[in-house]
Amino acid sequence: MECSLDKLTIKGFKSIKSLENFELKNLNILIGGNGAGKSNFIDFFRMISAMMKLSGLKEFIAGNADVYLFGGPKETKKITINMNFGDNGYNFELAPTEESFFLINNEQVHYFRFKSIRNLGSGNFDARLLEDKDSSGAYSEHGVSWYTYNAICSWQIYHFHDTSKEAGMRRYHDMGNNEKLETDASNIAPFLLKLRDNYRDAYQEIIETVRLVIPFFDDFILKSENGNSETLRLCWRQKGLKDYPMRPNQLSDGAIRFICLTTALLQPEPPSTIIIDEPELGLHPYAIEILAELLHAASKRMQVIVSTQSPALVDCFEPNDVIVVNRKDGASTFQHLNTDELSVWLEDYSLGNLWCKNVISGGPSHE
Repeated sequence: MECSLDKLTIKGFKSIKSLENFELKNLNILIGGNGAGKSNFIDFFRMISAMMKLSGLKEFIAGNADVYLFGGPKETKKITINMNFGDNGYNFELAPTEESFFLINNEQVHYFRFKSIRNLGSGNFDARLLEDKDSSGAYSEHGVSWYTYNAICSWQIYHFHDTSKEAGMRRYHDMGNNEKLETDASNIAPFLLKLRDNYRDAYQEIIETVRLVIPFFDDFILKSENGNSETLRLCWRQKGLKDYPMRPNQLSDGAIRFICLTTALLQPEPPSTIIIDEPELGLHPYAIEILAELLHAASKRMQVIVSTQSPALVDCFEPNDVIVVNRKDGASTFQHLNTDELSVWLEDYSLGNLWCKNVISGGPSHE
């Protein structure tokens, strides 16, 4: 996991007033009350992802820069970001404009092995990294910006909350869009078809895992319908009814969400870092146990960052895997749990029980 995020500094972004040199591990389970700042932490990754596209930061901010500043523009004049991943680092500042967008200032890439810093400039709406990534290195074909850009692009956010009839995961999708699983799994059918054709073992593991939670599920039907060879949707077969194809709208919200989660976590060529917001939403308690096993296994192949509100999911992890998010004086705080400090409590209670009893802080905050 040479491209996973090792250490992070965020200052002035939304509710995150100051998070300095915060270490992230292979497995990171964020817990905390509503409004503590878990979603803002996930939003940081959304912003970084947007910055890796031309005009992406402008589109992401959409003229609302003030709401991204901790306490507003009177209290916070700029957002500061420092990231370390492997031998590389990426730093920059975001300063609001009168039109309520952001200018990127003091943009830098680092190569820690040689203690080298490359300054990319200030006063830009787009990251100069996008241009500089094509520059050659002093001793190799690619420069530091190329490695930095590809590291950040290898982080993938998944958000499978929308399972409505209009959700992309239930509708037809272009069969050619199958290189990677989209953030909302809108291309789940083409992606699964690629796995079935090219990664048969991984596809079979997905099928077998889905059957653990959906016992009547037999297999997907991944072929074009109505003579249209350009699009595909997530049809499937039920055991005992192999001659009767089932449509995506015949999967419950929890079932289709679990299919998307299983596919994301068992994909054979995973991102270096995967970020999932509240994956337990709508899942049966047994499905949550299977999900926890998938997260554990995935963390051995990629870095996993998960935000959850589920004590049942938290029960499946060790204290050292958990990051507690709280609010103090309006600012989000982030703290790793310590197994030794909780050892006596854990003799009689589960981790989820301790969270519900507020022995582990992270419930509703009343300031």
